[in-house]
Amino acid sequence: MGDSTASLIEAYHDLNANIVDELEDEPSALEFMRYVAKNRPFVVRKAATEWQAFEKWDAAYLRKAMAGEDVKVAITPSGNADAVVRQEDASDVFMEPYEIEEPFGSFLDAIQESSGRREVDKANVRYAQTQNDNLRNEYSPLQSEVPSEISFARIALEQAADAINLWLGNDRSVTSLHKDNYENIYVQIRGQKHFTILPPVEMSCVNERLLPKGRFAPSDINVGQETDGLIVKLNTNAEPVPVATWDPDTPEEKTTRYSHLAKPLRVTLREGDMLYLPSLWYHKVSQTAGEEGFVCAVNYWYDMDFAGQHWVANQFVRDVYQDEQKKPQYPSLTISTGE
Repeated sequence: MGDSTASLIEAYHDLNANIVDELEDEPSALEFMRYVAKNRPFVVRKAATEWQAFEKWDAAYLRKAMAGEDVKVAITPSGNADAVVRQEDASDVFMEPYEIEEPFGSFLDAIQESSGRREVDKANVRYAQTQNDNLRNEYSPLQSEVPSEISFARIALEQAADAINLWLGNDRSVTSLHKDNYENIYVQIRGQKHFTILPPVEMSCVNERLLPKGRFAPSDINVGQETDGLIVKLNTNAEPVPVATWDPDTPEEKTTRYSHLAKPLRVTLREGDMLYLPSLWYHKVSQTAGEEGFVCAVNYWYDMDFAGQHWVANQFVRDVYQDEQKKPQYPSLTISTGE
């Protein structure tokens, strides 16, 4: 019997070009819906160059607009929030960041001061990444300077954005490979973002495992402090979470027998560019700071439609792969003919 999972991945790549489409202009609602139906990404270069955010959001303006505002900040030892961390006993833990609230100006100072020092700076890494509709809440002074909706998405999907998020950090933060149950419109305002993306059909390539959850926290001697001495604290009450552990940038490590079939797509967003990242696509994101030493982006999350076959088909792929992992793997037999 042939390997149905391998055949599925190979058939997908035979039928879909290994590129991210680049559009000259924002799509119409109908054109966008065709991409949603196919579950395929695209980029529109310079789509946001007329946004007020693109024109205004330099460091001085952000400090003035956010003066007196406290913001929630994720802190990690090496820029690895929401990531797999290997412990001393060689076990893996899915780690969430230590979080504090601090004045926006202090946060931006720290971002700029440590930018470009990825290899030498041992200080903890800060990132604004709350993902909770933060642009319409804690960053509300900036809300009016981006569109309240992405019009082609609102019309096509017949719904308002479930969340509009602001992301602000520097080149020391990397987001590990993961997926979201949203149609994602991602717009780069300052600096660059480097996306490595994989279609949902490659679920069997990413070595998804159930891992215990933990959170970075100050060590006992540093309780109440916000900088040095972060340690791993396990959440023993939490259920294990499914996490992709294979990294397309180190493709020979933590592999499955299907990882070699993956064909990651890579796209860099420059200032003003817009990316449509379809629901359930795996993505890893790194960044390059802009001239002022920070990276800033805005994204719009629209709830994916769980009707139809998209969700159930992906659950089926997961179930098939998990069932295969439970079966004993026997070496192939060679039958001698006596020749």
